[in-house]
Amino acid sequence: MKRFVLDCSVTMSWCFEDEVTPDTEKILEELSCSEAIVPSLWPLEVSNVLLVAERRRRLKEADSVRFLSLLNSLPIIVDQDTTYKAFSTTLLLAREHHLSAYDATYMELAMREGIPFATLDLKLRKAAKKVGVKLWE
Repeated sequence: MKRFVLDCSVTMSWCFEDEVTPDTEKILEELSCSEAIVPSLWPLEVSNVLLVAERRRRLKEADSVRFLSLLNSLPIIVDQDTTYKAFSTTLLLAREHHLSAYDATYMELAMREGIPFATLDLKLRKAAKKVGVKLWE
């Protein structure tokens, strides 16, 4: 089965109609025959985006519940080794590429697993290319 690292930017585009793109729709469709892997901080990031959107009245609680139901139905695997890399590889990647530690966790996971990376973040895409991480096409 084909696998790729999925980041929060792509994930959350599926929640907001004004953020979805043909590419992010294609990634969602790809999950019918592929599997995504995410670092252990991904559920917290997703939850935070939903909370902020609710507080800003961009979403209702029911919208968040429906979206989480969608995510729970998808083949998304949460990596349990993210934390073990935080003080080593992740920190080094963040320093070297001027990324947040949060963003560097996605790149570290893609490097460790040797799989493509799906992100909308331009800075992260540039850093991934520099270290030889293949981006999702």
